Amino acid sequence: MTAKSTCRLVVTTLTVSLLGLLVSGRSAQAQAILTPRPEFSITPPAVQQYQANNQMEVFAPPETVTRPDPPPLQWGPLGFRPHAFYRFLHATGLPAAGTNHVDSIVQEISPGLLLNLGDHWSLDYTPTWRFYSNDEFRDTLDHYVRLIGGTTYEDWVFGLAQVYDASSEPLVETGTQTDQEAFLTTLSSSYQFNSKMSMDLAINQNIVSAEEFQSSSEWSTLDWLNYQFWPRLDAGLGLGFGYVDVDTGSDMTYEQLQCRINWRATDKLSFRIHGGGELRQFLNGGADDVLNPVAGGVIQYQPFDVTRLSLNVSHVVAVSLLSSGNAQSQLTESTDVTGHLNQRLFQKVYVDLEGGYHVVTFVSAGTADTDREDDFYTFSAKLNCPFLKRGTAGVFYQYSDFSSTAEGYTYSSSQVGFEIGYRF
Repeated sequence: MTAKSTCRLVVTTLTVSLLGLLVSGRSAQAQAILTPRPEFSITPPAVQQYQANNQMEVFAPPETVTRPDPPPLQWGPLGFRPHAFYRFLHATGLPAAGTNHVDSIVQEISPGLLLNLGDHWSLDYTPTWRFYSNDEFRDTLDHYVRLIGGTTYEDWVFGLAQVYDASSEPLVETGTQTDQEAFLTTLSSSYQFNSKMSMDLAINQNIVSAEEFQSSSEWSTLDWLNYQFWPRLDAGLGLGFGYVDVDTGSDMTYEQLQCRINWRATDKLSFRIHGGGELRQFLNGGADDVLNPVAGGVIQYQPFDVTRLSLNVSHVVAVSLLSSGNAQSQLTESTDVTGHLNQRLFQKVYVDLEGGYHVVTFVSAGTADTDREDDFYTFSAKLNCPFLKRGTAGVFYQYSDFSSTAEGYTYSSSQVGFEIGYRF
């Protein structure tokens, strides 16, 4: 392979590793109610310039594809890039405990540091101080650490993605402010057999510890054999296995069989679709095996240079933070449909609109009984404006409408505020 194709594979591997890691984390952790903080890429410098060579990607990288400016502080192979973020919001209908929903002003302060370890590794640490005006909530300090790296050896590409996330936010699932820690790890590798065939291998670890709620540890692998029919069309067959250790109830094993298709139909339109089934076994309590569908897809459409449209669909099964309190563990089946529009206005202003519909069903392991079902709609609008090359300032609005079969979990929440951030 040429050096350029090898680096292109590095980018693909790192992207798959990080996306798989974040999807795994979101499926295990309940959805937060507060407007999520914006995340930025920490792709190592040596591979940033090759991001635009991904033939399946319609959207151009949000950052320049040329080598970034030197960091403000360099010490040997270590480059230091500080960043800072502040947010002020007023929220209504936040769940404090049980049926108690209150209003509060929330302020977030997030100083952070991105460390480039040579050209192939990046480490970012971002603490977040969160202050509430309502005494129903306690002020907190969250910690978020991400490590992304990769290297090559002949026709092999190896990647590592590691995330540590300690948070104390109000959650939809628990209906209260919830302390939880997550350790998410993905080790990945890719091998190119020839110009048409390749394989992707990955080992994942997902450890979630939730105070006063269900904690779990999950180890899994999902490995793919891929075939490229044309430069912009490829398909793969994936086989996966997993083991889940839970604090309360039955430990589990599962097997997955999936297929996927990546197709960039035109310069402006692409599709990424995967789907299959999962057979889950419960090791204690004599519960029957359960067959679950798993699926997901992304459509990207960019009719103009300044307009981006995307649609995301997913259906996943995961262990709930809520234990059923008997020999069985409780699972969640989550179906999410989210649409997103990004529009640039007046060369310097960006509008982001996002709407989604989400269904979460809580079931007792090994049964068809539904213990609880949540349906909720979300809508958010954000207006961003860059300044001084690396700064951003914006205002936002978010509305959420929650309906649940469990008493006390039905409510609506609106949030409005402003934010400002800067990256060196």
